[in-house]
Amino acid sequence: MYEGVVQDLIDELGRLPGVGPKSAQRIAFHLLATDPADLARLQDVLGKVKEGVQFCEICGNVAEQRTCRICRDERRDLTVICVVEEPKDVLAVERTREFKGRYHVLGGALDPLSGIGPEQLRMRELLKRIGEADISEIIIATDPNTEGEATATYLVRMLRDFPGLSVTRLASGLPMGGDLEFADELTLGRALSGRRTL
Repeated sequence: MYEGVVQDLIDELGRLPGVGPKSAQRIAFHLLATDPADLARLQDVLGKVKEGVQFCEICGNVAEQRTCRICRDERRDLTVICVVEEPKDVLAVERTREFKGRYHVLGGALDPLSGIGPEQLRMRELLKRIGEADISEIIIATDPNTEGEATATYLVRMLRDFPGLSVTRLASGLPMGGDLEFADELTLGRALSGRRTL
């Protein structure tokens, strides 16, 4: 344990996702040794993030304006929506350069144990978008974990009554370059059930 503000800094950094106690300590001491001008820039950016970033009023992605750059892009396919949990998932799908539609960010996944139900997510906004536009397909791209699967199942039940709406789920299975012997049972099972004809 360090004294005063140094320990406070380590504690606060340790609350960040993916930052353990040792990493928090390394970052804290790096910041202490950093040039004051660099530290001032970091403080400035942290202040601007909370003030300058908002969420797109259409899809829920992070934006600097009322709508994000993807929703403003007229070249995107307006009839296909990819539903993701978080804004970081939009970037992951965009990096593939395979998807040309628009997104809908739920703001999380169903997790009853943590008190996150459909009311805490952007489900109503999704229904409103489908009702107001000519949407032909909803691609559910939630995480392949318990919460993501529960969310996907809930969405499928919620959307099945829309006439002419195709609801699909991202395929899951073996990663490229992986070995079968190292795959866990769930991943290998998904790969088998999601196999396709060549």
